[in-house]
Amino acid sequence: MAISFDRENGIFKLDTINTTYVFKLDPNGRLAHLYYGERIGAANLNDLYRPQLRSFCPYPEGLDPLASPDMLPQEFAGFGAGDYRVASVIVRNADGDDVTDPRYAAHKIFRGKPALDGLPATFGGNADTLEVTMTDRKTGMDFILLFSVFDDADVVARSVRAVNRGDRPVRLRKLASCTLDFASGDLDFIHLWGTHTRERCFERREMLHGIQKISSQRGLSSHQHSPNFAVAERSATESSGLVWGVEFVYSGNFAIETERDQFDALRTQTGIDPETFEWLLEPGESFQAPEALLAASTDGLDGMSLRFHDAIRNHLLRSVWKDRKRPILVNNWEATYFNFNTGKLLDIARDAAELGIEMLVLDDGWFGRRDIDNNSLGDWFVYEKKLPGGLGHLVSEVNKLGLKFGLWFEPEMVSRDSELFRAHPDWCLQIPGRTRSEGRWQLVLDFSRGEVVDYIFKEMCAVLDSANIEYIKWDANRHLTEVSSVVLPPERRKEVFHRYMLGVYRLHEMLIARYPELLIEGCSGGGGRFDAGMLYYVPQIWTSDNSDAIERLKIQYSTSLFFPCSTMGAHVSDVPNHQTGRTTPFFTRGVVAMAGTFGYELDLNKMTEDERTMIRTQVAEYHKFNPLVAGGDLHRLTSPFDDPHQTIWMTVAKDKSEFLLNYVQSRVLPCGPQLSVRLRGIDEKRTYVNSADGKKYSGEFLMKAGFPLPPFSWNSDGESMRFHFTEEK
Repeated sequence: MAISFDRENGIFKLDTINTTYVFKLDPNGRLAHLYYGERIGAANLNDLYRPQLRSFCPYPEGLDPLASPDMLPQEFAGFGAGDYRVASVIVRNADGDDVTDPRYAAHKIFRGKPALDGLPATFGGNADTLEVTMTDRKTGMDFILLFSVFDDADVVARSVRAVNRGDRPVRLRKLASCTLDFASGDLDFIHLWGTHTRERCFERREMLHGIQKISSQRGLSSHQHSPNFAVAERSATESSGLVWGVEFVYSGNFAIETERDQFDALRTQTGIDPETFEWLLEPGESFQAPEALLAASTDGLDGMSLRFHDAIRNHLLRSVWKDRKRPILVNNWEATYFNFNTGKLLDIARDAAELGIEMLVLDDGWFGRRDIDNNSLGDWFVYEKKLPGGLGHLVSEVNKLGLKFGLWFEPEMVSRDSELFRAHPDWCLQIPGRTRSEGRWQLVLDFSRGEVVDYIFKEMCAVLDSANIEYIKWDANRHLTEVSSVVLPPERRKEVFHRYMLGVYRLHEMLIARYPELLIEGCSGGGGRFDAGMLYYVPQIWTSDNSDAIERLKIQYSTSLFFPCSTMGAHVSDVPNHQTGRTTPFFTRGVVAMAGTFGYELDLNKMTEDERTMIRTQVAEYHKFNPLVAGGDLHRLTSPFDDPHQTIWMTVAKDKSEFLLNYVQSRVLPCGPQLSVRLRGIDEKRTYVNSADGKKYSGEFLMKAGFPLPPFSWNSDGESMRFHFTEEK
């Protein structure tokens, strides 16, 4: 098995394809983290355990002073019992104190990967799992730690479940999904921050002493911070050096905490944000924390990304669409906004069919009496004034043209001006006696309540059953405020954020069960809920409402650090771009969009003949290259955050038989240098043929000397090139 236990030394060893994760049962029953990095053998692992006597570090009564938890790297750290660093768990017991001191009780190793009740998680029978039970003896609380490794993936999956084995209720105030300690804090921290239309900006900084925290308290994983991070050696680059990554499989409030302590050791922690969380556990009750995925790479950020990409594609995406070529769609939003009718939509559909586009998606404005975004959310019935004959008639006509049909929903929100709100004003998140905040003239439904989720499910089913709808875009256009539920007692009000997220997951689960062939694209004002948790339910997420190709270079670069291209919704949109006003060549817009799921967001009726010709070419290239883009290995050759002038990336087939090289000149550098780019991920011993001119190159030459990029025939901002290489037969 890939997991072993050395009983003599109390050492647990977990091996993935290329990495090893090691921790030890110390004399006091704590789990001491020893190693996570390149795969190593079992010899001398006990030498990595080096307790030391340190001043002002308390130790357990009557035991060895060397065993202070305050300087011990730990897998699961308690609170108030000698470790002053950020805690993995805090439980307030019936006596009112928060001291939590989990110690080892038992463990077992078994074949398989357990599911997590009500939560997204990796899956697969080709895995080994270690289950370690830690017990706080005073309260009787058990903490079940799960560590899973897969035969075919280079990640470690971690989670924890708290069980109240005592005879009195307790309050779970914090339960981190993953604690990862490092012997040295002389490392860099990498995370992604941003805002709406400027999501996931890359930031790298030195790990500082003290506690730093990145979090979302918005009810969604958010545009502002992403629930993933990396820790890197100071010398690590895109392609070399040791990097560790952590990805949180959750879509709600999260916290990433780092602490570089007085001994220059580092603790990192990932879990539900404790500031907005508490859970009452009656005797016999349990709480399951979300999962976290860990990856270690000696090949820099590039290697970390490849590990996450493969794990997500093979062990997290479960939609029937995960390995299917997604239909090329045209979304009507930027073509019409709210101003459409059946005739206008069919005009777009006719052009789409003639150009080879495969699906028409009807965005916001088809329901209630929705002519502007201040009403009708929650009224999921057809706006007959715009669509006489309803969706059945429209979809039938679209299908006759040979196109599939998709539809936009915003299931979690309700407009104050709606039939649903007038009938059920208590169905919103609210605190009696306080005013309710609105965003985009909408309120948030209380998805912590089962009857609310069941009602929305019934209404969505009525729409989906009324016509041949094969795709839905699930949007969420505001964050949560006044987060409380009128049906929960006061002592459970801090459970609402998490209960809300469980309701969102349950609605997804019901839709998938009823419509297993339905293609669902996640969205939250673009990329406001782009996380691993959502990918368990949807195979793709709209990466950003900003569809400007040059801006998308940054957004898609950073998103690819943790997520594969097949999950990134990307479209060719109109120019001047509706978000930035920038005009970018049509070819470049296609190159950038083809690094994601690919589609169009513009009015096809207004395209010139040259643009229509380019669309036909892009459609053909999508069908040719998408299997490579969706299933191959992505290598980022330059960063748009480091170099404002060009962004270069490539995708290599798993068998290294072909690759696609993409080059976008974001900004002209006058009298710039002649560029060659050293390629990665191909076979040095093979010969590759450039399909554009038939010229042959050895893999060794391309990786060491580099591919000489030709100059642009017209040197201007936004120009791009794409090269397809195949192995010489």
